[in-house]
Amino acid sequence: MLFKPELKKAAGERVVLVASRARRRTVSIAITLLILGGLGYIGWTSLQQKQAANRVRPDLAVPVLAATPRIQDVPVYLDGVGSVRALNTVTVRSQVDGKLIVVNFTEGQDVKKGDVLGEIDPVLYKAALDQAVAKKAQDEALLANQRLDLIRYQQLAASNAGSKQQADTQRAVVAQQEALVNADQAAIDNAAATLGYTKIIAPLTGRAGLRQVDQGNIIHAADATGLVIITQLQPIAVQFSLPQQQIVRVNAASAKGALAVDVFGNDGITVVDTGKLTGIDNQVDPTTGTLKLKAEFPNADFQLWPGQFVNVRLKVETLSQAMVIPTSAVQRGPVGTFSYVIGDGDIVAAKPVVVTQQNETDAVIASGISASDRVVTTGFANLSEGAKVTVGKADQAPAADLAPRKKGGKGGQGRDGQGERRGKRGERGQSEGDQKGQTGPAREGEPSGSGAKAQP
Repeated sequence: MLFKPELKKAAGERVVLVASRARRRTVSIAITLLILGGLGYIGWTSLQQKQAANRVRPDLAVPVLAATPRIQDVPVYLDGVGSVRALNTVTVRSQVDGKLIVVNFTEGQDVKKGDVLGEIDPVLYKAALDQAVAKKAQDEALLANQRLDLIRYQQLAASNAGSKQQADTQRAVVAQQEALVNADQAAIDNAAATLGYTKIIAPLTGRAGLRQVDQGNIIHAADATGLVIITQLQPIAVQFSLPQQQIVRVNAASAKGALAVDVFGNDGITVVDTGKLTGIDNQVDPTTGTLKLKAEFPNADFQLWPGQFVNVRLKVETLSQAMVIPTSAVQRGPVGTFSYVIGDGDIVAAKPVVVTQQNETDAVIASGISASDRVVTTGFANLSEGAKVTVGKADQAPAADLAPRKKGGKGGQGRDGQGERRGKRGERGQSEGDQKGQTGPAREGEPSGSGAKAQP
């Protein structure tokens, strides 16, 4: 069988080509693996450096702040939310109809009980009083004449000159006239009272609201709006709610005496007024599961206003000679609360503690530590059982940064130096470009860098 030389040459070239592709693929795989290995080594080295930087040496002391427990009387409070309500609110209305001729108060004025707030035209009511007085005078004159007739009839009957029946009839007429005079007196009293209603009197001491009727209008006793609303601000009441779980505790405390109640201001910290508990509702609200309570406050500085929402705390008891530590010293672990206690040689030990109550600043400890112990309050990040600590002063407490600090180290300095050098090179290049623009020829279609004015 004969082979052509051209086919033999093409087969050789194909073998050479396949071998060349295989060598290039092997080289590219080797380079890729080399690059990946280098990147992995760099990442592993960086991670080890970070872990080494974050790792605290066991022989170095951990800086902390410490505090000693205090023995003091601690009040126990129940917190609630309530609203301020006026102790008394009255809508002042007219008791008679007529024209309002005088208004004697200004809006927002403090008024006292008995002050005349307004006057209604009294002409008609004074005339009715005069008419009743005249009617009584007429009946009294008639009564006097009838009494004289009775005396005469009684004398005639005694001497048998007249009938006894006539004397008895006259006695009945006199009694009837006396009753009529008494009715006239009642009519006078009614007319006098109606005349007195023309002056609208303040029924209590308080602050007047906005005027509902202007002077000159006709007002009626049946008007729903009235003339003005008076609200009693001193003293004032606050109605607040507590969870139903506290009913027994509140009832037990109130049985011993009056309970003090504090009201906080808008900041939730400052106590603006202190009063006493005056009432407990007789049933729990089934929709919220809370019990309503009412307290009364002097409100001497008008810090409380009707309709205002306030935070309230009710003092139910006082823990006598309780052990108190800062709340920050109480830590929580898988098995409960504990505190780090500094022992001999400034070695800390975690001790379980029983917390009776705590707030934002203090915690009352029932057991677990003694009054002579020192507890750690700050510096828990690197703290562990058996660690050695250095106790700083209270004025050395770390302050929070407003912004992240600039990272130190050689790497950071190198990066900053490179940036600075880049900035300098950029400034140098810009200055060289400016010089070239000022001295060199301008490109076609562009003005020269010298800043010369364009020629016409």
